[in-house]
Amino acid sequence: MTTRYDSDFYGWTQEQAGLLRSGNLHLLDTRNLLEEIESMGNSERRELESRLEVLFQHLLKWQYQPSHRSRSWQLTIAEQRRKIVRRLSRNPSLKNELGELMADAYGDAILSASRETGLEAQTFPADCPWDYEQLTDSQFYPQ
Repeated sequence: MTTRYDSDFYGWTQEQAGLLRSGNLHLLDTRNLLEEIESMGNSERRELESRLEVLFQHLLKWQYQPSHRSRSWQLTIAEQRRKIVRRLSRNPSLKNELGELMADAYGDAILSASRETGLEAQTFPADCPWDYEQLTDSQFYPQ
């Protein structure tokens, strides 16, 4: 059976919002509503992890290819720092997962940095050499 959730997602969202506003909670599509709420939270988590990966990738390139440093890399680092801080200020409970997110993002960043620099992945430290304070410090650039 096709439901409105399946056939008209936008219409379904408006319907669910209307039901919540009117207090008709017994009519809510709770199964799909719960899935969507969890998905929204996971989206915030993925966004933070992606920002961390880009930041790590550029910090690794900055450190391991000093002859290639550019204003573009510097601006990307600054942009990612701002977006990470903003994402965490808007979603403070993500701080509880920061260790895991940093570890996952750093592992991915090693592969990206290796691909972009031509350096072997083993060139880079296996574990993230920076802490959160360094990552968000606008004056910090690894040497």
